[in-house]
Amino acid sequence: MTTSNDIIQTRIDDRGAAGRVAYVTVNNPERRNTLGMPGKTAIAETFRRLAKDDGLRVVVITGAGDKSFIAGADIAEMRDLGADEALREHTLTHVANESIRALPVPVIARVNGWCLGFGMELAAACDMRIGVDTSKFGMPEVRVGIPSGMEANLLPALIGWGKTMELVFTGDIIDAQEAYRIGFLQRLTTSPDLDSAVEKMVGSILLGGPRAIRLQKPLTRDWERMSVTDGIWQGIRACVAARDTDEPRRMMQAFMDRKHNTPTTRG
Repeated sequence: MTTSNDIIQTRIDDRGAAGRVAYVTVNNPERRNTLGMPGKTAIAETFRRLAKDDGLRVVVITGAGDKSFIAGADIAEMRDLGADEALREHTLTHVANESIRALPVPVIARVNGWCLGFGMELAAACDMRIGVDTSKFGMPEVRVGIPSGMEANLLPALIGWGKTMELVFTGDIIDAQEAYRIGFLQRLTTSPDLDSAVEKMVGSILLGGPRAIRLQKPLTRDWERMSVTDGIWQGIRACVAARDTDEPRRMMQAFMDRKHNTPTTRG
């Protein structure tokens, strides 16, 4: 099933018993997939709709074409904003990104090119990032007269304070190899292999228990905001909550059966 509006396209891949995988595409390749306020609103609406799908397992988000993931916000739209309009625009940046973080299943950023400003924030809001070796990354807001805000707040936990300071104070662009080295990208691949790398990660997620994954996603958010001790106890509660269904028993039994039936080689 495919749904679309002018700028956000969604395709749902039904994989039977494994559940559904959603592919969301920002469709503005003529402008390197930049997004203004209508596009940010559409992202939030798309992810809120996806959140209602109890059979959803994973979401992949990317940009149309082979040159750009999301090359930032719409500077022409932002240029003449007054304070009230700026409040709305920057709040929409957060609303769009928060809709991704609030989704109850993992979101993978398929980074196929330029990933700047709002694009890097959105990628940071995803749970994992896979990028091509020709992609470029940066937070160039100071070079157009505003600070990096909103989900730039996620960067220190991903890449460290020092690298974050370098990006937000200089506005310099880094290449994919550097993004991978600092931990922003979890996988680095070539353009021909990008889809297979994404599908390999999707497949690994689908091996997990659907309920376990849906317990894991909010738990990772708890880890961000809680002390280590509180996060541990929250994890205990999540593991106990997993027993509300028979998923742990079934999957543990299947694991034991596989182990028992696996032949061993003795010297």
